[in-house]
Amino acid sequence: MEKKPRATRIKITERALFQRVNRKLKQDGQKLCTAHTESARQQLGRFYVVQTGENAGTKRAVSSGVVHMNVDLEKLAQKLEVIQPWEELAER
Repeated sequence: MEKKPRATRIKITERALFQRVNRKLKQDGQKLCTAHTESARQQLGRFYVVQTGENAGTKRAVSSGVVHMNVDLEKLAQKLEVIQPWEELAER
């Protein structure tokens, strides 16, 4: 008798996923950020990753120290393996 895969996926909040990603990125000296202004959102996307620590650069320019722009939170979480196959991002 074969077991059918469960269709139910656990929904996790954007905030919880954001924190998981940041904990993982911190190990590599990086940080996930959210654009708060419209101009920053147009330049960098809603989420972006910056380098932290000694290699961060100056904080004067909006894009200074940016490693990745226009980050898809759920895809990054899958790449970093901080979201399980049975979990999915809850709709906002």
